[in-house]
Amino acid sequence: MSDDAKPKKKLAIISCMDTRLVNFLSEKLGIDRGDAKVIKNAGNMIMDDTLRSLVVAIYLLDVDKIMVVGHTDCGMKSVDVNDVKNKMLERGANPYFTPNLEQWLGKIDSEEDNIIKGVDLIKNHPAIPKNMDVRGYILDIDTGSLNQLC
Repeated sequence: MSDDAKPKKKLAIISCMDTRLVNFLSEKLGIDRGDAKVIKNAGNMIMDDTLRSLVVAIYLLDVDKIMVVGHTDCGMKSVDVNDVKNKMLERGANPYFTPNLEQWLGKIDSEEDNIIKGVDLIKNHPAIPKNMDVRGYILDIDTGSLNQLC
């Protein structure tokens, strides 16, 4: 892998895919193009694919710091799982696709708890080095204040 692909700040950021974070997050974190690997998904959930991406970032791209950055007013807190299921069926999704949708979608009860649990999961995952610097933050979507939770 070329050195150009490696993040200059040796940083990986896991964040939500919320459109309100586009440019806003990089501005608040002081990161520019090439500074960090950014992994985005609905609700900044730490799931298998997120962990797979972190393993690549750590072992192939020299990442030594991880930030889990959630935000206030996250849509994954208010997602209606039954509504999603009905919309999936209406739009032609396979009716036999029946995972535990609440778990699969990553519905959260609290933005703060989601971040703390995510940091804990990363720190205790067997593929992640024990000396990895992993921290969790919440961004206030209205004021832009960034507060460290753990």
